[in-house]
Amino acid sequence: MNDLSMKHVIDNDSYGTVLESGAVRFQRLLPGPIDRVWQYITDPQKRATWLAAGTMDLRVGGRVALEFRNGDLAPKGEPVPERFQKYTGAIAHGGRITQLDPPRLLAMTWGEPVDGGEAGCGASSEVTFELTPRGKDVLLVLTHRRLASRGDMLSVSAGWHVHVAALIDRLNGRPVQSFWTILDRLNREYDQQLPG
Repeated sequence: MNDLSMKHVIDNDSYGTVLESGAVRFQRLLPGPIDRVWQYITDPQKRATWLAAGTMDLRVGGRVALEFRNGDLAPKGEPVPERFQKYTGAIAHGGRITQLDPPRLLAMTWGEPVDGGEAGCGASSEVTFELTPRGKDVLLVLTHRRLASRGDMLSVSAGWHVHVAALIDRLNGRPVQSFWTILDRLNREYDQQLPG
């Protein structure tokens, strides 16, 4: 498939796809090259601009400690809906790397306690980032599995959707266009889309 037809196939605004109970997948076409995208996933400073800061011991079995500061991602002055107020400060997620093939594959457990604290989002689940060059672009396939409840599916689906949109903004050299407004809208839309 050539670059032009790939751009028509991948819709960077499409909803995540439910693969099975407790699993959602996103496909996005990102501006490359692949090594640059890999850095935005693995380098703490670059990752902090769209997802979360924190350390990542890049080896199978290596510890992951993510610190989310969603309030720092939102444009200055963007109002925070009441239901997201608790997510404006620092939130820690831990995990371990389960698969690693730089710069094409990173899989890790998600939502484990960090330094003896509480788990970040219910029971531990697993996130996989797969990167494939498509000419000067990169296809990202992000899969989140082993989500224990519909509430986890809803939170993760809307969350990844808005965070990957922020990644696309960053890779295109733009500030994040919106965060809370989009997250609020996506939560309502995913709530209607996801199976009951």
